[in-house]
Amino acid sequence: MLTMSQINDIRDLRRMGYNISKISSITGRDRKTITKYLGQDDFSPEPPVAKNRVSIVTPYINIITEWLEEDQKHWSKQRHTAKRIYDRLTEEHGFTGSYDSVQKFVQKIRKDVQTKGTQELVWEPGCAQVDFGEADFNEDTDCVRRKYLTVSFPYSNDGYSQVFCGETAECVCQGLVDIFDYIGGVPKLLVFDNATGVGRRVMDKIHETELFSRFRAHYGFQIRFCNPYAGYEKGNVENKVGTTRRNLFVPVPAYHDIEEFNRTLLDKHEKKAAEAHYKKGTVISELFEEDRKHFLSLPPKQFNVCRYETYKADGYGKICLDGRHFYSTRPENHNQKVMVGIRAHYIDILEPNGDLLVRHKRQYGDIRTDISDYSTSLEMLSKNIGAWDNSGFRKDAPELIREYIDSQPRAERKSCVRLLSELTKEYGYAAAVRALELAIKAGSVNRSDAAILAARITGYGIDTPPEPGPSLAIYDQVFLPSKDNGKEALAS
Repeated sequence: MLTMSQINDIRDLRRMGYNISKISSITGRDRKTITKYLGQDDFSPEPPVAKNRVSIVTPYINIITEWLEEDQKHWSKQRHTAKRIYDRLTEEHGFTGSYDSVQKFVQKIRKDVQTKGTQELVWEPGCAQVDFGEADFNEDTDCVRRKYLTVSFPYSNDGYSQVFCGETAECVCQGLVDIFDYIGGVPKLLVFDNATGVGRRVMDKIHETELFSRFRAHYGFQIRFCNPYAGYEKGNVENKVGTTRRNLFVPVPAYHDIEEFNRTLLDKHEKKAAEAHYKKGTVISELFEEDRKHFLSLPPKQFNVCRYETYKADGYGKICLDGRHFYSTRPENHNQKVMVGIRAHYIDILEPNGDLLVRHKRQYGDIRTDISDYSTSLEMLSKNIGAWDNSGFRKDAPELIREYIDSQPRAERKSCVRLLSELTKEYGYAAAVRALELAIKAGSVNRSDAAILAARITGYGIDTPPEPGPSLAIYDQVFLPSKDNGKEALAS
């Protein structure tokens, strides 16, 4: 099985016009293998079966590079030595490798750090630059600082942005998917900074994240990473990041749903696109049509932006991401391995067969969070109804349901919680709770009535009147005598 880097090499050679025989000669790969990966149209991640072993230094490459790049801003006598890097990795990140392995890497990376003069670059149509900016947003009642991914097209000076809570590979890929779908094509070249979420240029080698490598193979574009301290290589997008903040995020925007806000944000590029290019004099939207002519076509299948990992749940059946964010699975999963789908906006907890158990809103930041969905604990609660008074579900349940179950004897409490658990499995948690509320108000709490209500809620809606059936008038005319015919029959 080839690595994603090898697969991208094969696909890049095909885009350069080489036939399968030539690609086989260049790469040394079997023709059948080459044909297989050229014909593959979906590189979305799947739940992993096994993980490849990596060098003990590899997981820390991004951290070491960041420290060395930050050193360039400080006095030469106050920079990291290889020994200081080794000590910090050991103390702060639990590094267990040798000092020698760190020292060799530092020696190599320092040789590649060099300062380049600023120069004006000429960009062809169909190329794009990608970078993150930062701005404040009113999210419900809180003012929060969020990241926004910006994709700028240097040829036309058009650009698009999407807001996220972080700068992870999932955020980058999800933002690009949404922008690609909106513009109806894929830029042939994307230029990135040394962004940790996507990958990193270390010496002459690009280290892409696994998710982004799959994403690139799926859409077929080429990438380039900026050289260290060469901001002019993506100056267009850096200017666009500032322009977006000043024009689209002043005053501070407010939203409830970040995904809905992102959909409306895509349309807001039109005002800027109606202006003339600062140098070419032509309207930006007209220049962007030239960009569009050089786009790659969208693939037949949209990429599933999800990274699958396996985590061990704690004694409460919760898994921990990023060392500080806890998400509930179900109590029965305590101390067991759980498959998790990591997305830009959500964390999916999966059943062993890959089906979705529960979806949580993804948390970011350095503050510890604890997210629970008590719908997954109903089955265990029904088996241990004595825990009702102190259960998380009771605390979060609607007042009507809480008071009703509180008033019931033990056996009825157990029956009611079991009913909620069964309805949740079949119709979803929200529909199950709403159906039980309606059943309580109607004074008929039983499975048959509650199931009918839940089915209506998830079907055509509880408040939607049933559609009128077909008219039977034509059958009346054929099979039922009219009033006049009836009188004639009596007269005879």
